[in-house]
Amino acid sequence: MLSSGPIVIAAWLTGCAPQHPAKTVEDTITSGRISVVCAPDVGAIMQRESNAFVALYPQATIEVRTGGSREAIRALFAAECDVAAIARELEPEERGAAMRGGLELEGYRFARDGVAVIVHSGNPVQNIALDDLRGIYQGTITRWSQVGGSDVPVEPIIQPPASDITAFFDQRVMQGEQVQARVVYQASDSTVVGYVRTHPEAVGFVSLAWADRGARALRIATLKGLPFWKPDPEAVYRGDYPLTRFMNLYARPGGRPLANGLITYVTSRDGQAIVHEEGLVPTAVPVRFVRRSPMVGSHSKP
Repeated sequence: MLSSGPIVIAAWLTGCAPQHPAKTVEDTITSGRISVVCAPDVGAIMQRESNAFVALYPQATIEVRTGGSREAIRALFAAECDVAAIARELEPEERGAAMRGGLELEGYRFARDGVAVIVHSGNPVQNIALDDLRGIYQGTITRWSQVGGSDVPVEPIIQPPASDITAFFDQRVMQGEQVQARVVYQASDSTVVGYVRTHPEAVGFVSLAWADRGARALRIATLKGLPFWKPDPEAVYRGDYPLTRFMNLYARPGGRPLANGLITYVTSRDGQAIVHEEGLVPTAVPVRFVRRSPMVGSHSKP
């Protein structure tokens, strides 16, 4: 039903699935009606995926609405939606609730994301280890000079506590410790970038797609003395970048066939092309990276 083959990063992505409209409106993998509840981190991409699927299969109706990850999983447990799209793995209590309730869920990783730590373009700091980053948000590192920068205050930014990106930051960087520093709250990736762009002392974290939109991403090391990695697609794809996370789709095995059809599309080459276009890294199909020579305008392999 859907095309296959590797996606080439830094090259045009082509190809689409043929249209085969169903003769009657019934519950099949390409027709019927389903609802998807998305975490804000994946709302835009899932809307694009759903629109592309419906354009191919007009007898499919997909309602996409945004809610927190907990709301998405709760709705899936309660059969109030057919697919939950979140930017994290299931938490232990969610897995426990499913087991206690005798619920089965199927999970599908459909994208990788690198959480980029961004600073003002004029900030001289280039690299930071996770323990120093944790120190900034703990309040023990308060000036950039403590990590090799200018002798000016550090102004940490954080996204809403209920967001998936902040939950990931808390787990991976803070390691469960509380944020003690005085922080500036911003509502989204775009507002974090906007703030950092105009505040030289600021530091924040955003999705990979927002890493180069007016601010500069730091290179990250897991520990001092280990290699520093820039949040680029290849480092994220290979798992070298320390702040790599996964976007996931969850559905009930006995759910509506159209839910399986949508998931199949999202994890196919065509759906993964949308993942790439949204600035994330495909995870469900092979990816081939093409390095361009500075002496040549373009370069790719067949």
